[in-house]
Amino acid sequence: MQTPDLKTRFTIAAALLVAIGCAQAAGAKTPSDAQMIASAMHAAPARVAKDATIVAAGADGKMRTLRQGKNAFTCMPDNPTTPGPDPMCMDQNGLAWANALMAHEHPPAGKLGVMYMLAGGTDASNTDPYAQKPASGNHWIKTGPHLMIVGADAAFYAGYPNAADPDTGVPYVMWAGTPYEHLMVPVK
Repeated sequence: MQTPDLKTRFTIAAALLVAIGCAQAAGAKTPSDAQMIASAMHAAPARVAKDATIVAAGADGKMRTLRQGKNAFTCMPDNPTTPGPDPMCMDQNGLAWANALMAHEHPPAGKLGVMYMLAGGTDASNTDPYAQKPASGNHWIKTGPHLMIVGADAAFYAGYPNAADPDTGVPYVMWAGTPYEHLMVPVK
């Protein structure tokens, strides 16, 4: 099993460092490794999570492996600065897609990926991948537990709803028409 490359680890670490720094500034305690592992394992089905690599950003901003895995999945714990659960778990192609999103780059072509957020996710804009909070016209939605299919060609999404304000209880295309469009599949 390959672990994420240095660039990917750095990008994830930078995003998580900001979250941890905000939580610390607000007086929140940094979760223990055991708490972060437990949080990350809620992201995916138990049979996936039990053998996944678990990573988290340290207080120094460096990505660290909390637990080395034995499969192709990498899981990250909840973001302590958001109101809802955010743990996620992704395969290597999903990790490459997420890295591209965070770096504002086009995702790698021809790499279909799977991402789990079985604990749900923080609410987000359905039209703007970089929106930070609800605003007029950015179509803020609530997402419950879901699976994401990322990195597919546009033809894959044909036939799925892609409205700005979708019914989040059925599969739909999030961020339609952007390089980061992906299929959201609710699981509850």
